[in-house]
This record gives sequence, C-alpha cells and structure tokens, in this order.
Amino acid sequence: MGVPIGDLVPRKEIDLENLYGKKIAIDALNAIYQFLSTIRQRDGTPLMDSKGRITSHLSGLFYRTINLMEAGIKPAYVFDGKPPEFKRKELEKRREAREEAELKWKEALAKGNLEEARKYAQRATKVNEMLIEDAKKLLQLMGIPIIQAPSEGEAQAAYMASKGDVYASASQDYDSLLFGAPRLIRNLTITGKRKMPGKDVYVEIKPELVVLDEVLKELKITREKLIELAILVGTDYNPGGVKGIGPKKALEIVRYSRDPLAKFQRQSDVDLYAIKEFFLNPPVTNEYSLSWKEPDEEGILKFLCDEHNFSEERVKNGIERLKKAIKAGRQSTLESWFVKKKP
Repeated sequence: MGVPIGDLVPRKEIDLENLYGKKIAIDALNAIYQFLSTIRQRDGTPLMDSKGRITSHLSGLFYRTINLMEAGIKPAYVFDGKPPEFKRKELEKRREAREEAELKWKEALAKGNLEEARKYAQRATKVNEMLIEDAKKLLQLMGIPIIQAPSEGEAQAAYMASKGDVYASASQDYDSLLFGAPRLIRNLTITGKRKMPGKDVYVEIKPELVVLDEVLKELKITREKLIELAILVGTDYNPGGVKGIGPKKALEIVRYSRDPLAKFQRQSDVDLYAIKEFFLNPPVTNEYSLSWKEPDEEGILKFLCDEHNFSEERVKNGIERLKKAIKAGRQSTLESWFVKKKP
C-alpha cells in the first residue's frame, strides 16, 4: 500500500530513454504484485501452467525485464526479508481483505459478471514463497542481479541508491523517499498502454521521476519531518494514521511543531517513535553484487517451456532480444570509456 502522500509530492514524467545506462534497484515484491494483478484472463484467472501453477509473474518478469534492458536500463531486483514486528497487524488485515475479495470474485464468476470478477480477482492477489522462489530462479537464469534484503526491500533499495551504487529505487510506493532514496522511479514496470479499471479505455502510462531533495524543498521540510508527516497520515506500520488528519493538515503540523508525534502517541496502539526510527535506520546489508551476466539459454528454456509450458518460440525470441540488449549495453559502456579516455 505505501504512504498516501502522492498529492503533496512533486514528480515529473520521463521516458525510458531518460534512464539509459542507469542501474535501478526495483522493489521485487511490488513488481510481482503488479504482474500478478494485471496479467490475467478476462474473468480474473491468472495465467497458469498445465499443473495449475501460477505463471503470470514469470511472464511479467521475463518480458518486462527484457524491455527495460532494451531501453539500456540495468535492473536489479531487491527482495523483502523479515518485516518489522509492528507490520504484523497490517499484514493480517491485508490477508483478511484478500480472502474477502476472493469470495466476491467467486460470487461474480457465478453470476457471469466478468468485469466484477476481474476487479475482485486483482484485489485477491497474494504472493507465497513458491512464487518468490520461482521469480528469483528466473532472474538468475536471465543473468539479472537479485538482492536479498534483511528486512524491507524498499529500505535496501533506498540504501543502495543513497550510496550511489544505483541511480534510483523503483516502486509504486513513496516509502523509498522515507527510507532516504535520493530518487524514486514510479511506473517503471507498468509503462505502456494500460486499460482503465471498469472501462473500455486505454491510457499511456509513463515512468515518473521523484527527487527527494526537490520534494523536501517544495514542502519546506526535512526528511525527518517527511517521515513524521507520513506517520500522521498513515504508513504500512500504522495504517490510517491519526484520525482526521490528511496530508495537507499533517504538513502544517510537522512544519510548526518540534515534536509532532508526542501529542498523538497517547492515542496510538503502536510506538510511533519506533516507526520513525525504523525509517531513519532500517536493517540493510552491504553484501550484494551488481553484476549483469549472460543469460543461461538452456536453463531458461527448460524452466519456462519444459516446466511451465511457455511458448518455446516466444521464449527463444525473448532470449535473443535479451542477448542483443546485453551486447548493446556493453558496447555503449566501452565506447563511453574510450570517449572519456581521449586526450
């Protein structure tokens, strides 16, 4: 879900070409949820192989990652580790919401209402360990770096961006800014034409760039105050925030109060200061490698085609595109090196 501060945050549309040559740390779970939600049949049923195993996320990861590589982007996927204890309540609420949506999905199917069925099917999307392991396996076979975060993937991606190891963190949520990412890219994995929910209308979705320094300058606050603002309106760790306080009111409060959390801590059932500290100093690791390798052609074909019934022709075509993208990226890096070395 993330923190609902989108109306306050300045951002600008960009083209994929603007990210040429950039390394970007992608919030893997966020991307996988997007693929599972959008890559479905008309009645909301996800893509499956002959054994009934879901493959929507594999299709999304394979083809979308190739698209990014063809645009000259170097993606690395960051996977979640153990969530903080104070997120448990929110995770339980999400589980209950998915179960309710699944019941409504089945009811809509029984009535033959495919539009309603698809809507509820998307809300019922869930990710289990098997889907995560399959995603990791595919990315490794493709030669794409994967990073295992000790806790939140967005925190790890933000850390990598703040160190300069990657250009930006990529996610639909704004939490990356709270974790200190200097740049956030939104819509990276859903760029292109997308159907509007409940309408027979398609819109063009483009990547958005959000720069932390520009956000803080626009709002006239510090990152610490941005975190306090987020806590007041609600985060994944205190959903709903403080009753009656929206983003604009929260902004005024944090601007003019030295300790805006003190007043509201008494009415909260979670430690607001612990949440603030988590955003400021989340668990992260230095143990990661950003190395893009040649794809394992035989491994990809065996995994996608033999095990999960993907079209061999389409997968082979995808592999060729991936190889060309890797070669083009290396050639451009080599040319850039020679240009820099010219006297």
